[in-house]
Amino acid sequence: MDTVRLDLKREALKQVLARPLGWTAAAIRGTERGAWPVLDLVIRLWLAQVFFVSGVLKAANWENALDLAANEYPVSWLDPAAAAWLGVTIEIGGAVLLATGLATRAAAMAMLILSLVIQFNYLAFDAHLFWAALFGWCVVFGAGPISLDRSLARGLADSALPLAASVLRITQLVSDWAGPVYQLLLRMWLAIALLTAAGVSVSGMLSPDLLATLLPVRTASHIPGALLVPGACLLAIGLGTRAIAAVLLLGLLGGEMADPRLSDDWYWMLTLALLAAGGPGRYSLDALITRALKRVFPQLDGKPAFSLEGLPRVVIVGAGFGGLTCAARLANAPVRVTLIDRHNYHLFQPLLYQVATAGLSPGDIATPIRGLFRERFNAEVLLGEVTGVDAVRQEVSVGQRRVPYDHLVLATGASHSYFGRDEWGPYAPGLKRIEDATEVRRRLLTAFERAEATDDEAERRSLLTFLIVGGGPTGVELAGAIIELARHGMEKEFRRFDPASARVLLVQAAPRILPTFPEALSGRAKRSLERLGVEVLLNSRVERIDDTGVTVSGQRIPSRTVMWAAGVVASPAAKWLKAESDNAGRLKVGADLSVPGLPNVFCIGDTAASLAWSGQPVPGLAPAAKQGGAYVAKVIRARVEARRAPGPFAYTHLGSLATIGRKAAIADFGWLKVWGAPAWWLWGALHLGFLVGVRNRMSVMFDWFWAYLTYRSGTRLITGGPAAQLDQGMPAVVDVKAAA
Repeated sequence: MDTVRLDLKREALKQVLARPLGWTAAAIRGTERGAWPVLDLVIRLWLAQVFFVSGVLKAANWENALDLAANEYPVSWLDPAAAAWLGVTIEIGGAVLLATGLATRAAAMAMLILSLVIQFNYLAFDAHLFWAALFGWCVVFGAGPISLDRSLARGLADSALPLAASVLRITQLVSDWAGPVYQLLLRMWLAIALLTAAGVSVSGMLSPDLLATLLPVRTASHIPGALLVPGACLLAIGLGTRAIAAVLLLGLLGGEMADPRLSDDWYWMLTLALLAAGGPGRYSLDALITRALKRVFPQLDGKPAFSLEGLPRVVIVGAGFGGLTCAARLANAPVRVTLIDRHNYHLFQPLLYQVATAGLSPGDIATPIRGLFRERFNAEVLLGEVTGVDAVRQEVSVGQRRVPYDHLVLATGASHSYFGRDEWGPYAPGLKRIEDATEVRRRLLTAFERAEATDDEAERRSLLTFLIVGGGPTGVELAGAIIELARHGMEKEFRRFDPASARVLLVQAAPRILPTFPEALSGRAKRSLERLGVEVLLNSRVERIDDTGVTVSGQRIPSRTVMWAAGVVASPAAKWLKAESDNAGRLKVGADLSVPGLPNVFCIGDTAASLAWSGQPVPGLAPAAKQGGAYVAKVIRARVEARRAPGPFAYTHLGSLATIGRKAAIADFGWLKVWGAPAWWLWGALHLGFLVGVRNRMSVMFDWFWAYLTYRSGTRLITGGPAAQLDQGMPAVVDVKAAA
C-alpha cells in the first residue's frame, strides 16, 4: 500500500509539473488552429491586392508597361512586349489565384520570381524582399485551410484526373522536407537583418550595398534597439521563437502607432506573425526541447500520461454544468473517469427558453460530450440512463450493465414539478430538456397558425392567449420573449388577425415575481414586463389546467397554450441511495458534498441540498453546480494522491440575472445592482461566456445580432407532433401519454 501511495504521489507531482506545459501546448495548438488559417488568408489577400492593383494600372497604361519592361527591369531572354505581357498576366492572374487559394504554389512561384526581378533589376526596397519571403512560404507550405486548394485536395486525390494524386503527394513531401529548412533560413535571414540594424558586423565579405539589397536592414531599425540583439540571437537558435516573434511584433506595432508613415513595417509584422503562428520548425532549440519534454510527459504528444490499469475509478452521473466541470478538473489526475449521461450532448439550460420561443436552434445550445473529452485520455463517455446505485457493491446500474466505482459523483440535475398535480403535465409542458423546448415552440407557433385558420373569434382569442405559470427567471424570460415575438417578429405575416393582439399572462403565486431578487429589482422587472404588454398576475394560484384553459384563483382563463415554470423536483438519486432528502427530493449532503454514511459518494448541483452558502441552501444555478464540481474534483484528487483534503465547501454567489425582452434585464451581485440596458448587455456577455464551444458562441452571437437588428427569428419551425390537419380544429394540446 505504501508503494502504491508513493507511486501516486510521484505521478501527482509529475502531473503538477505537466500542467503549465499542457496549458502552453494547448495555447500553441489553439494558435495554430485558430490564428494560422486567418493569418494565411490575410497574407494572401494583402499580397494579392498589391500585385493586382499594379497589374491593372499597367494594363490601363500599356505604353508605360512597355517602357518599364524595356528600360527599368529588362529580362535579357525576353523582348519587352513579351515581358510586359508576362508581367501583367502574373500580377493579375497570380493575384486572383493567390487570393482564392487556387493553384497557390504555382502562382506564388511566378510572383516570387517577379519580386526578385524587381528587387535586383529595378529598385531595391525592403518590401520587395518581404514579398519574396512570403511568396517563398506559400511555395513551400501551400495555402492554409481557408483556400480552394485545401477544399479540393481530398476530392482531387481520389479523382480520375491524371497525376493529381502524385502532384499532391509531391507537394506534401515539399512541405515536410523543405518546410523546416525554409523556416530555418527565414529565421536566420531575419536574425542577420536585426544584427546588422544593431550595428553588429555579420560578414566582412559582403559590401554594404549588397547587404542592403539582400536584407531588410532599413526597416529592422524601426524595432526598439533593446530588442535587436537579443531578438536576433534567440531567433537564430530558435529558442522561445513564438514568444520572441510576438514581442518583436508588438515593438513594431508600437512604432507604427507612433508614426503611421512606417508602412513597410507591416511586412515585418506579417513575417513575424508567421513565426509566431507557424513556429520555428524542426531545426531549432524549441523543437529539441519539445521532443525531450514529450518523452518525459507523453500527454504533450497526445499519448496517455500513465497506465490506467489499477487506478481508482471515478464515475460521474450527469453531464450538466457540475458533472462536466468535475470531469474536466480530473483530467490527467491518476484516476479513471467514466462520465454517464442519457444524452450525448451537454445542454446549456439557461437559454432553453430561446429555443422554445424560436430565437435559437437546439444545436446552438448543445455540445456533443465526446468532442469535449477527445483529448482526455483518462476519461470515457458512456451513453445510457442510470436506473440505480448499489452502494454496498459500489456499482451503478445503466440498463443491464453494472459500472463499478471507487468514487461516485451524482450530478443528475432536476426536472419540473407540478406539486402533486402531474395530470397537468400534458397541457402545460415544463422547460428542462431540448424536447421540452421544441414542444413548446411547436405549440406556440401552431397556435398562430390555427388562429389564422379558424373563423371562430372566441377560439382565436383562446389560441392567442399564452399563459406562463411561475414568475421565476424562466417564466419572466419566456413571457418577455413571447410578447416580443408576437409584436415585432410576425408583423405582416398573417392576413386574418394581427399577431400583436396576442395576450401573454404571467401567473405568480407569490406577492412578487423573481422572489430571489431584491424587491426593488423585482418591481423594475414587473414594470418592464408590463411596458412590453405582459399581464402579470400576482398572489394568484393555479387551480386547474385542461385542454381549453386554466382556472386561476377562481377565474377561468381560456388559453390553448400553457407553459410551466413554477417548480422543480430533483432526480431520484436520494431513492437510489435510500438517503435523506428535502421536500424537493434533493439529497442532503455533508460539508464536503459527500452523502452521510457514504464518504466516497458525492452529490452536486440541483441534486444536492447543501447549506454551504453561509448556512443557507445553495441555489440551483449553473455557477453553483460548477463550483461544486470543481470542489469535488479537488477532494477526489487529494484522496487518491494522499494529500490533505480541502476545507468544507463554501459557495460563492457570483450574482443573479434575468432578462426581460430585447433591451432590459436585471442583475444582482449583492454589492452591485444593475438594471435596464446595461444589465441586458451584461446578461448577454455572461451567457456567451458560459456557453461551451467556440462554434456555439459564434453561432449564438450571430443569431442574436441578426434577430436584434431585423426582428426576425431564424428558427421558426414547427417540428414534431401532429402539426397537420390544422383546418380540422384539432386541439392545440395533445396528451403525450395517448400519443405515445
